[in-house]
Amino acid sequence: MRITRAIDFSASLRCWRADLSDAENAELFGERSRQHGHNYRLEVTLLGEPDPMTGMVLDLKDLQQILEDEIMQRFDHRDLNRDTPYFEKDPPTPENFARVIYGILRTAVPGGLLDRVRLQSDPDVWVDVFGEPAGGASTP
Repeated sequence: MRITRAIDFSASLRCWRADLSDAENAELFGERSRQHGHNYRLEVTLLGEPDPMTGMVLDLKDLQQILEDEIMQRFDHRDLNRDTPYFEKDPPTPENFARVIYGILRTAVPGGLLDRVRLQSDPDVWVDVFGEPAGGASTP
């Protein structure tokens, strides 16, 4: 059985590589190389069998607390480049950001229940991460 909880948060960022010049970054990332913000929607899906006593895969108030502690406190109303250590080498693209979030939640959600993270950065753009993320941005 799968159960999903969603949260919304905002963050600012710029897609930028420190090893490139301003002109190279502008060429590579276009408008995204300038400081801008997103209102993100994060869906976190758990996969497991409901506990026979509670009927729940995980109490949703417990999942909400994990999301508050691990995601909201780290990223809500933050500058992803300056206020977090996650994008020193890799730009905070939706793909890299979703991978970072998955890595954080993989260790925070108990019992290996984490199935999927979906990060929506715009109404028509989202990234799904299932299972172990490979390469790229990592959790320090």
